[in-house]
Parts: sequence; structure tokens; C-alpha cells
Amino acid sequence: MRAVPEPDPEELATVLAEAGRIFATETIEGQTPNGYCHQQALAAGVPVGVPRRTLDRLEHEMGLLPEVVGVQRPVGAVPGHPARWVRRGSVLGVVAPSNHPATHLGWLKAVALGYGVALRPGARDPITPLRLVRALLRAGLPAGLLSLLPGPHAAADTLVAAADLALVYGSESTVARLRGDSRVLVHGPGRSKILVDAPMDDGLLDHLVAEIAEDGGVRCTNTSVVLTSGDHRALAVALAERLAALPVRPVTDPDAALPARPVKEALALRQALAAAAEGAPELTKPYYDGEPTPLVDGDAAVLRPAVVCVDRSDHPGLRTELPFPCVWVAPWRAAEGIAPLHHSLVVTLIGTDPALVNEALRTPSIRTVVHGRVPGWWRDPYLPHEGYAGQFLRDVRGYVVPVGGNS
Repeated sequence: MRAVPEPDPEELATVLAEAGRIFATETIEGQTPNGYCHQQALAAGVPVGVPRRTLDRLEHEMGLLPEVVGVQRPVGAVPGHPARWVRRGSVLGVVAPSNHPATHLGWLKAVALGYGVALRPGARDPITPLRLVRALLRAGLPAGLLSLLPGPHAAADTLVAAADLALVYGSESTVARLRGDSRVLVHGPGRSKILVDAPMDDGLLDHLVAEIAEDGGVRCTNTSVVLTSGDHRALAVALAERLAALPVRPVTDPDAALPARPVKEALALRQALAAAAEGAPELTKPYYDGEPTPLVDGDAAVLRPAVVCVDRSDHPGLRTELPFPCVWVAPWRAAEGIAPLHHSLVVTLIGTDPALVNEALRTPSIRTVVHGRVPGWWRDPYLPHEGYAGQFLRDVRGYVVPVGGNS
């Protein structure tokens, strides 16, 4: 892969746009777009609406990728300035996730920046990267720039060691040992939070439910903690009532709103939640009868929502993030400031003092700040996700020539 010449940027832009169209609209190796959505939902255990929306999103954003990574170029490295923005290597190793198919836009940015990509797909979703690779090759990307490498966890470690740079998604246990390695960009648990310093009303509850449960609650940007200066118990009860009303359906049902896992895994997740709660009440339980996890389709179990109400903002359970709509609700007092919001991929501030917004923006462990109710904010293709990809994949080098250009 390192021997393949870096592709021409203009040709690459055309290939990416065409690959997005092929991915979203064409039959690839016998797999129709609808067939992809059905297979991906069954394999990954996400509601079928998630891959359906991803078809449209990738078609749109793959056409924008050259522009998206272009705006990440430092101003001092544009033509006519004494700097060049160059790759830090030629091959990016990717340990991909299975939670949401749109996460593959992360490594597609590397392709847009001229990298070859060697990718180990997530165990539950090899479906999406396989379709993407086939679409890119059909669109004309040189075959040597892509390697799809399914394999066990040990293969992931080998891939990270062999590549020039690596992008790794995973749980805290997976990414903790890689943090601090300048060759590795880690995307771990989001632990995204919302702070509410405003009265509770129907509009607020609708917004919170969408942030918690949209796309089945499987995104790292879905909210897992809500802090409030108001009555946190009343807010938790109201959220539990609304989240419990989400339909329990097989993931291939058009009305599915919740993810699913094999029964054994689903029960283990509920047990992990109970252990983290340390006796705090899980408020959706009264809305369900029978088994703790509704069962469908034999061995499949729908992961119903959970709302845990705790009485302090430093409860250890607030560090727990699970792959379904699961939210912890806790009190917040102004004297606590930004401290309970540290270590978050996303912090949304509703009704708070502007000084708190500025403090959040200055806090290194908070990667994205959303000020107010902004529905669908995460769909912005220009928004950094734990920083810009270009910050990691490229470097700025000084470049000086004699006046007039003669050497």
C-alpha cells in the first residue's frame, strides 16, 4: 500500500462523489440499497432507519469531503505562503466500530486526504465498510489504497503496529492503553451530557428525548447524562414516561426505534446497569411487564430505554455509557460550575449563564459545546469530531525558495 502513488486531488474528489452515489443508489455485488439496510440492521442490531438515513447522508457528505478537509488546512499553508500541509504517513490503520454506520465518515476523510486505508471492520458490522470499499473501487479508486481486513482483536493490535498512523474506536478498556500515543487517534466513549438550567416544559422534554434516543441511542453523541438545576426527580420521571413509550419492535420493522442484541448480551448489559446504579431507581421498569428485556425473534432482545435517577452529580454511575437509550439524571448547582461536565465528547448547555458556555469552551476535556436546543446539530459535516481529522493526519512543514523561484 505504501508503494501506491498519492492520488491526484481533483480525480479523488470525483471518485469520492461517485462512490457516494453508488453506495446510496446502486446494486453492488448483488446487494441492493434496501438489502444493505436490512442486512446491516440485522448484523449490527440497530433500527433499520439508521442505515436508511446513512445512505442519504453518505451520498451527500462524500461529495463534500474534499471541501470538508480543505477547510481544515492552516491558513499559513495555502499557496503563496511559506508552508506546506503534508501527510504524516501514507497508510492509516483503522479499527472500526459497529455502533453506527455513519462513523465510517471518519476514515473516508483520510481517503480524501490522500491516505491508503487498511481497515479492520467491527465484529457486528462488516456490512457497511464492505459496501463502501466496493463502491470506492467501482468509482475508480486505485485498489492498492484500500485493504479490508476482518479478524479478531489480536489482528487489531497488529494493524495498529504496522500502519503509519491509526484510528481506533472502542470501549474505555480498548482505548485507554492507546491514549497518549501520537501515532494513534482514539475515539472512545462519548459520555455526552446536557445541563438544563431552565424550566421543564414539553418542548424541553421532546428535545431531551431526541438527544437521548435518536438513532436508537447508539451514537457516541447521544446524551447519557442530564444534569438540572431544577427538580431532578420530576425531570427523571417525565423522561422515563416518554422514553418507555418508544415502540419495542424487531430492528427490521420500519417503526423500530430501539437497538437489539442477543439475549445473553442484553441481559449482561442490564446487569451492568444495575451494578453501576448502586441501588438508585431505574424509572422505566414500571412501564414494562414480564422479563426485564422484551424478547423478539427467538434469540434477539430489544434493549428498552433506562432512566436512572441519582442524587448527586459525582455519582460514579454517570461515567457509565451503554449502547441504547440509557440516561442518568442528577442535580446540579451553580456553585459546581463546569466540573460535573468534564470528560465529555459533547456538552449541551440549555438556559445557562454565558460565562458557563465560555468556560466549557475553554475546558480541554470537553470536545464539543452546543449552546441551546439545536436539533440535529451532529449532522453538520464541517463540525470537528474530537478535533479535525486534518490535525492528526497532516502536518505543516516550512518551505522556502529563492525570490523568483530559481534554485
